[in-house]
Amino acid sequence: MEKIVVIIEKSKNHYGGYAENVEGLYAAGSTPDEVKKDFLRAIELFKEANDKKYWPAILKGKYEIAYKMDIPAFIASYSGIFTKSAIERLTGINRVQLAHYASGFRNPRPDKRRKIEQAIYTLADDLKQVQLV
Repeated sequence: MEKIVVIIEKSKNHYGGYAENVEGLYAAGSTPDEVKKDFLRAIELFKEANDKKYWPAILKGKYEIAYKMDIPAFIASYSGIFTKSAIERLTGINRVQLAHYASGFRNPRPDKRRKIEQAIYTLADDLKQVQLV
């Protein structure tokens, strides 16, 4: 099964999304969830507006959608779950620095981005192992 990769980015007033590997598919919204819904609608509209022979090959078969977020979008969209203090505890990155990343004032270096991502994956793996009694 093919995969459409959608990049979700945060701007000053909204979120935007675009397909990394399919031209012409874009979405927007006031939250990442709205972007995801709008992206699905963009696919529907693209298919309705174009003859199938003009569709990208990926849209002609079975596909799944994978979402990637920039750091500001991730921090902002999960701020009700992960405070900057919580992310600081998970990553060891100072919460002031995280606030700079969240606002877009500064962009994390690749090693910091990987550190945040790895901390999230480690937490997710830990949570998968929890069984409540």
